[in-house]
Amino acid sequence: MTGGGTGLPEESPTQEGGCESEEEQVMSEVHLGCPPNHSGPHISHFTVSLPRRKAVEWIGDGSGTVGAKVCEVDEDGDLILPRRTQQTDRGNDSFVITIQHHVTSSIPSVGLQVWGAELVLADFVLHMMYNSSKFDGIVAVDLGAGTGLIGMLLARAANTVFITDHGDEVLGNCAKNVHLNVGLYHEKASVYVRELDWNHPWPPKDIDYSSAQKSYGWIVSEVEELNRASLLVAADVIYDDDLTDALFSTFEVLMSTDQEKVLYLALEKRYNFSMNDLDVVANGYSHFLSYLKLEDDFEEDDAEEECWCGFVGKRVNLEEIPQYMLGYNRGNAVEILEIKYVKNK
Repeated sequence: MTGGGTGLPEESPTQEGGCESEEEQVMSEVHLGCPPNHSGPHISHFTVSLPRRKAVEWIGDGSGTVGAKVCEVDEDGDLILPRRTQQTDRGNDSFVITIQHHVTSSIPSVGLQVWGAELVLADFVLHMMYNSSKFDGIVAVDLGAGTGLIGMLLARAANTVFITDHGDEVLGNCAKNVHLNVGLYHEKASVYVRELDWNHPWPPKDIDYSSAQKSYGWIVSEVEELNRASLLVAADVIYDDDLTDALFSTFEVLMSTDQEKVLYLALEKRYNFSMNDLDVVANGYSHFLSYLKLEDDFEEDDAEEECWCGFVGKRVNLEEIPQYMLGYNRGNAVEILEIKYVKNK
């Protein structure tokens, strides 16, 4: 996704054509198999498959002993009663999310494409929503949202979702996706597509103080609500060191006011050959990790250190996250980290 809108993802996009140019085209591996010469928007339909929800019905046997009987329930929590049917029961619930995207794009517009880490983070978000109520009724913000997939899924549980990126082309495509999937959000959800450029200070200086606003601009009430967001998500935003610096400056502004805020960030380790190291390395990934203290390395002395502040992260075990988004190859290069901002005075 684009975020600040500059930089070439290291080794992730497949380069189209044999020579570099000002309008060099790149392709996400997710799009391999799509029409290679397709120009303009392309529509893909992603099927999401969720296990059928289970409920526990507590029953007594007349002797004072209480047992449990597992009963199936539908999406609204109503019991599903057994019935005769001629059709095979698939045993799960599914829905389709429609994404308008480009098969290839120029480097500054990579947010027009769907990337692998975005789909893995979608699996994680769906897993959290299916197994807990942590995302119910919250305010959430998707940074570098690209096609808006993660934010739209969150709108099935959250009350307010800000889907943010940079540049009118990417934001316009994202707004189209929000419109295409309006029937998927829960009835109280408010979804906003807004511009948030990490290379500019937050909050933006050109806030509108009335209901009239420029395309993807902010009004005061929205800024105030975003600042209250308890959940931040970002996918495939680590590919340029300068952009990573700007991103973590934005994270610090948004998260330092409340240590209960949590960020889930999905990224792909991107390797290339370094002449300096004479080896295949993932420098962008290493630069990203320089901003974190991983939980395994975060000693009690660090937590008690006077005036220490910074980001603490822990890796999500993806082996525990089922694949809900069908039709893509997850691979093993993507990581998800749960990140918090810790501040000791």
